[in-house]
Amino acid sequence: MCGIVGYVGEKQAAPILLDGLSKLEYRGYDSAGIAVRDGEDETEVIKAKGRLKVLSEKTNGGETVPGTCGIGHTRWATHGEPSENNAHPHMTDDGNIVAVHNGIIENYQELKNKLTRKGYTFYSETDTEVAVKLIDYYYKKYEGTPVDAITHSMVRIRGSYALAIMFKDYPGEIYVARKDSPMILGVAEDESFIASDVPAILKYTRNVYYIGNLEMARVKKGEVTFYNLDGDEIEKELKTIEWDAGAAEKAGYEHFMMKEIHEQPKVVADTLNSVLKDGEIDLSGVGLSAEEIKNISEIQIVACGSAYHVGMVGQYVIEDLARIPVRVELASEFRYRNPILDKNTLVIIVSQSGETADSLAALREAKLRGIKTLGIVNVVGSSIAREADNVFYTLAGPEISVATTKAYSTQLIAMYTLAVQFAKIRGQISDEQYTGYIEEMQTLPDKIRRILEDKERIQWFASKQMNAKDVFFVGRGIDYAICMEGSLKMKEISYIHSEAYAAGELKHGTISLIEDGTLVIGVLTQSALFEKTVSNMVECKSRGAYLMGLTTTGNYNIHFNPIPFPLTSSILAL
Repeated sequence: MCGIVGYVGEKQAAPILLDGLSKLEYRGYDSAGIAVRDGEDETEVIKAKGRLKVLSEKTNGGETVPGTCGIGHTRWATHGEPSENNAHPHMTDDGNIVAVHNGIIENYQELKNKLTRKGYTFYSETDTEVAVKLIDYYYKKYEGTPVDAITHSMVRIRGSYALAIMFKDYPGEIYVARKDSPMILGVAEDESFIASDVPAILKYTRNVYYIGNLEMARVKKGEVTFYNLDGDEIEKELKTIEWDAGAAEKAGYEHFMMKEIHEQPKVVADTLNSVLKDGEIDLSGVGLSAEEIKNISEIQIVACGSAYHVGMVGQYVIEDLARIPVRVELASEFRYRNPILDKNTLVIIVSQSGETADSLAALREAKLRGIKTLGIVNVVGSSIAREADNVFYTLAGPEISVATTKAYSTQLIAMYTLAVQFAKIRGQISDEQYTGYIEEMQTLPDKIRRILEDKERIQWFASKQMNAKDVFFVGRGIDYAICMEGSLKMKEISYIHSEAYAAGELKHGTISLIEDGTLVIGVLTQSALFEKTVSNMVECKSRGAYLMGLTTTGNYNIHFNPIPFPLTSSILAL
């Protein structure tokens, strides 16, 4: 994925573009670039390999690039290695068209061959340059408008894209097109903004349009005009983002991730309280009736990345409490697997942004089959939120860090809430159990806060293991689902090789990878599985592993278990 920003207005564009890109750097940090135009002057393109700060230094924070209209991009490399040559924006040789792109053009080689035969040459290895020159080709061939050229191109392009395009003949205007990649358009007085995600423009406006699939728009200062694939004008409703503008700032924290970690107690409480009324769970805002819940024959949870791990937790909890069969599917596999779906199946799509391409495609596949869908999303007005039959909004606010933190936690509380309510409506738990579960969930924000207050001990352990090269997370049952997310976090944040395993599966070959000094983190929160998991960890110790256990507060059995447990082990009390 990549990040896109755009600005048209009275102010200098470059500093605004750089600021917006700083909120989107989580979407790609291989390279960055901006294209800025000052009135009728030629468009100036500046690109840099590496993190955004390299581009910022190259342009002195944007001050060396004058102009009031521009587009910017931060790249995660897909086609072509990270380099200044492959960085966006891309431009035609004559400067007629310049554009940035997020997505993957699947038939780019076919289109490139066609354009090569028409006399076009290519300087990069990207699929984006192909799109830029395809638009140029149709613009010149038919001598039409930008909308005409873009519609002809959209018909030919297969794959996903969010495109922001500037035409030499149309100063002070940016054209955009979208298919399966996120894009929003913001407006203020005499200003307009383009972005891949809300945080990029939240500082400047809360009034946004959500551009639909296979739609285009012309963006001028303070004005946006929308078009369908036929080139006809269409109307769009202006939405107001309720997030506090300060939510997209670091607020004194060194990194966004640290800020968002510490926001977890509040956002978990906010999400839970959004569906609590008089001490009971009320899903009327979600749109699921008691009758619909009673008629569910099975649930399929579809997601990617961390959201998929939320689904794995959901599988354990829903099946245990509500006794509804649950299957968890990677969104990227769901639509290609020809899944068997009963008319009473509920498909739950989990996505922070509500724009995850594979998850959105899975949602559409389910709806095509006439299956009821529920989206668990964080962004109001996002594609999944608009297209799902029902929506459970998590109230995490903007998430800017590379690795998800608070969004994951709010998705978990949403999944637990659904499980408890489903169990109550289907008669699987008593009134006393129902009340007990709700009361327990209400204690979670304070428990998260207590963990965060114990950061010195966490930091001490991290410092002891900072040179680890291989890490294994092991657990059983729901602990295994948590291990999957822990392992992903280790990879994302530390760039350390990490794997998650169901503890009982270690003996089937994997244990041979354990050697002296290998860090093995065991998650042991399930009392019924505690001893078995400890036994698996001891097997790892026999091969030289360094052990760490994560367990519940007050559980000191690790220290006193008759099974010899290494003195080098550590306990992180939750």
